[in-house]
Amino acid sequence: MISFKQLPIEAKAAVAAGVVFFSMMLSRSYLAEKLDFRTRRWLLRLQMALFANTLMLMGSLHVWRSTVTTFTRSSAASSFCFMLWKIAVFMFLALAHSSFFTLLFLVAEEPYFFSLAAYTCLGAYIILIFFLFTLGSVEQAYKFLAGRGAKASTGNKNRTALKPVLSVLLTVVLTVVGLLNASQPPTVNSVEIPVHKLPSAMNNLKVVLLSDIHLGPTVGKTKLAMIVRMVKALKPDITVIVGDLSDAEAKIIRPAVEPLGELDSPLGTYFVTGNHEYYTSDVSNWFELLKSFNIQPLHNENVKIVSPKSASDWFCLAGVDDIEADVLRYSGHGMDLKKALRGCSSEHAIVLLAHQPIAAKWALQERPDINLILSGHTHGGQIFPLNAGAYLLNPFFVGLYQVGQNTFVYVSPGTMYYGIPMRLGSRAEITEIILRSP
Repeated sequence: MISFKQLPIEAKAAVAAGVVFFSMMLSRSYLAEKLDFRTRRWLLRLQMALFANTLMLMGSLHVWRSTVTTFTRSSAASSFCFMLWKIAVFMFLALAHSSFFTLLFLVAEEPYFFSLAAYTCLGAYIILIFFLFTLGSVEQAYKFLAGRGAKASTGNKNRTALKPVLSVLLTVVLTVVGLLNASQPPTVNSVEIPVHKLPSAMNNLKVVLLSDIHLGPTVGKTKLAMIVRMVKALKPDITVIVGDLSDAEAKIIRPAVEPLGELDSPLGTYFVTGNHEYYTSDVSNWFELLKSFNIQPLHNENVKIVSPKSASDWFCLAGVDDIEADVLRYSGHGMDLKKALRGCSSEHAIVLLAHQPIAAKWALQERPDINLILSGHTHGGQIFPLNAGAYLLNPFFVGLYQVGQNTFVYVSPGTMYYGIPMRLGSRAEITEIILRSP
């Protein structure tokens, strides 16, 4: 029988990841009611950071072997430049691994440089892993088709060296492009959506949709103030924030949230939770903070949006808690569509705020009379190569979808980004939605 010590380091990392994952499940179930609130919050974040790092360890070993060990038998292995290269690769991997811990220790009004560097390395790490795997697969396929798998030659050695060099070059180029894209202000995307049974007096009502701002280690007050200025310039009738506003506790990051107090949409500003609000384990304090800025959380509830022209013309704006609250067993929270739509009849238009597209799908299965659902969560994949995964995992990915004759779903690609300050194959967006009466 093989002992744990005899296992290869990749297998040890996999076992460690399994142990951490089991402890996470234990914390969410058996220990959930036995630990005090603050301890449970820190334990959950620490476990998530450790789980991500144990998984990353397997990839990091592959990166090291591909970019360092591969060249140890070359003539340049003893040179000073190769020593600097080894240090650079080690620092790169260390920064990428440390990114998850910045949520625990480095959250403030404005991002720390260390956090920005760490999450940039994490983004580059994801891209590099993808290219090493893809080019490695192409190399193996070539060997198989050429029938040279058993032969070692100078040509093979050159191709072995070419793979990490090409992977690193592609990673550097895409990382720079991604950083430049994310540093730009969000684009303003104007969309006209016909809403069945919307009163004619409310035709051309303007709703600004924000989503996935992710205040935290890499997004701070300056970026939020820029977003608020852009929203005010659009002069919306209603502003809605459909979750993932923050990755930190309300008390810690309160100074960064202050620009939200400048939002002054005449028919109100509304908020629903995303999965990351529940990761903070601080939803109640977030609700109170948002209320102090005249932003109304829709906690499985609805409001009547009444036309300024006629009190008899209105539609129902409802919001549901994010479905992650059910997964985390967050007390007093969880998606409750029946409660959220209480009093909303099919005689009036219904607009629903639901963070995740899968929640939008479930809502339409239960209440097909909903006319419009506004969601976020996907980030449009945020960076290559995660775009494909986000597309496959969500029933609605990005943009406007028509479901049936009188129902639409709009999914925002996010107003900022999560952690990694990069955008590849996606663009941050502030959505200006013009509601049209049929």
